[in-house]
Amino acid sequence: MICYWFKGGSGTASRIFTIDSVQYTLGVFVQANFGTRKDLVVSGVPVGKQILDLEPIENHVNRKDGSIIVIVATDAPLLPGALKLVAKRVTHGIARTGTYSSNGSGEIFLALSTASPKYNNEYTEETWKVITKWNLDQVFRATVEATEEAIIIALLAAEDMEGKNGNKVFALPHKRLQEILQKYNR
Repeated sequence: MICYWFKGGSGTASRIFTIDSVQYTLGVFVQANFGTRKDLVVSGVPVGKQILDLEPIENHVNRKDGSIIVIVATDAPLLPGALKLVAKRVTHGIARTGTYSSNGSGEIFLALSTASPKYNNEYTEETWKVITKWNLDQVFRATVEATEEAIIIALLAAEDMEGKNGNKVFALPHKRLQEILQKYNR
């Protein structure tokens, strides 16, 4: 997994939000394998444009466009139509890290709710409690923020890796990232 030409991979993040005095949790899992170095943005800072070395060493180059898989899970009671809207918001979180999704990239997004219906005593009737479409803004915000953070965490959790044929990909250097962010007061 190569993300923004650094070692990528898996990352997770979550958010807690409240709607009508009920607290919900939303978690995001990403498998990050996309983006070019010059596009990497962290907290609004163009980090990729400032780390020009540490490019992957690729012997027998056969790189194709990357992809990202994102799973959003929440205990908020959402029906399939609302979950489809949540999945669409994943793109905003990805875009906040700088990418625009190139022509050949493949993205897979899945949003699910763990909420369950209530049943009557005979299990012949079920009742669903759902959040209305016009009250989804906090769910959307949580999705965007957690997606962005999960991608950055995937980059921060990665380590240098050497693979087949002497190919090597470097991890995002933490100290240099901190220095760049401090330069922008982040």
